[in-house]
Amino acid sequence: MKTLFLIAVAGHVLCGVTDCLMTYLPKGRFRFEDMKDNRKLSTAFEGMPLRQPLLAMLLGCLAMFLFFFGYQALCDWMRPYSETCAALMRVGCAAVFTFGMAHHVFCGVPEWLYVRLGRTQESLDLINEFFRKTSVTMVACYLGFLVFGVAFFVAVVGGMTPLPRWACVFNILPLMLALFPLRVGGAGNWAGAIMFLGLFFLV
Repeated sequence: MKTLFLIAVAGHVLCGVTDCLMTYLPKGRFRFEDMKDNRKLSTAFEGMPLRQPLLAMLLGCLAMFLFFFGYQALCDWMRPYSETCAALMRVGCAAVFTFGMAHHVFCGVPEWLYVRLGRTQESLDLINEFFRKTSVTMVACYLGFLVFGVAFFVAVVGGMTPLPRWACVFNILPLMLALFPLRVGGAGNWAGAIMFLGLFFLV
C-alpha cells in the first residue's frame, strides 16, 4: 500500500507539471478571464510550440493512471473502518478518474486548436464554445473530489480510523482549498501529492 501511495505522489507531481504546461505560457500565464480578450490571450500564447499542450494532455493521462492506484488503495484501507465512507470515497474516485481525465484532455485541446488556428478571434470563439460545452466534465471531476474529500475527512475527524484526528489535514479537499487562493498552477495536484506523502508516513 505504501508503494502505491508513493506512485500516487509521483502521479500527482507529474500531473501538476502538465497543469503548469497549460498554465504558464511563453509570454504570460493562462487566465480564464483572458478568454474574453483575444489581444491578451494571443500575446500570452505567442511562441507557444504545439507540442506543449500535446505533452500536457498525453502525460496528464499517464499521471492520472498512476495516481489512480493510490486512491484505490486508500479506499481499500478505509473499508474495515467504515464501509460507508469507503464506498463514498470510491464513488468520488470514479467521478475523478472518468470525468477528470476527459476534463484534462478537454483543457489541452482548446490550447492546441487556438495555437494551430493562428490565435485569431475566430479560433478564440471556437475554443470558448468548446470549453463551454465540455465544462460538465470539470464540474463532475470536482464534485468527485468533494465527495471523496468529505467522506475521508469525516472518517478521520470522527475517530473511525486509527489515524489521529489532526491527520485530517492530509486530505486533498482542505489542501486544495488552502492552495487555490494562491493561484498556483496545478494546485489540486500539489494538494494530492502532499496528501499521499503525509499518509505514507501515517498509515
